[in-house]
Amino acid sequence: MNVGDVEKVLFSEEQIKNRVKELGDEINNFYGDTPVFIVSILKGSAPFTMDLIRCLKMDVKLDFIAASSYGVSTTSSGHLTITKDLTLDITGYNVIVIEDIVDSGFTLSKIKEMLQGRGAKSVKIASMLSKPSRRVVPVDIDFLGYEIPDEFVVGYGLDYGEKYRNLPYIGILSRKVY
Repeated sequence: MNVGDVEKVLFSEEQIKNRVKELGDEINNFYGDTPVFIVSILKGSAPFTMDLIRCLKMDVKLDFIAASSYGVSTTSSGHLTITKDLTLDITGYNVIVIEDIVDSGFTLSKIKEMLQGRGAKSVKIASMLSKPSRRVVPVDIDFLGYEIPDEFVVGYGLDYGEKYRNLPYIGILSRKVY
């Protein structure tokens, strides 16, 4: 990994930290003391999930799902693959799905539909980033960090070929890399 592969920092470590705290406050205000079930979509949303749940004041259950429509490409394939399913029952819970970025909307819409079918009381979406210009399938994001332009971004869990996830900021990946 070459940090020089990032051509521009969109959101600094400090900006991310502050925005995650604000999102935590929004979720706390919305749910109050009502317990929530967090479903984190691996791998990219793991840093965001861990930072966000530390801001929540209600009881929290946590599970993970691994799903992708990207593979090693920078664009969605339109085919959802689930490689790790939930291990806990979500029946009757208010579920918050945590995603790193909503791009085409395909992955998230399929996961939301699946969770509703499994008996969740409600399903809300929290995403660090949204790229609305790429949206193919409409998705309501209930708790959003930032809206971004149509650029390929890395850092804070977001990767390209499993690299750059550990950057503490979110930046635009140089086109010379992909």
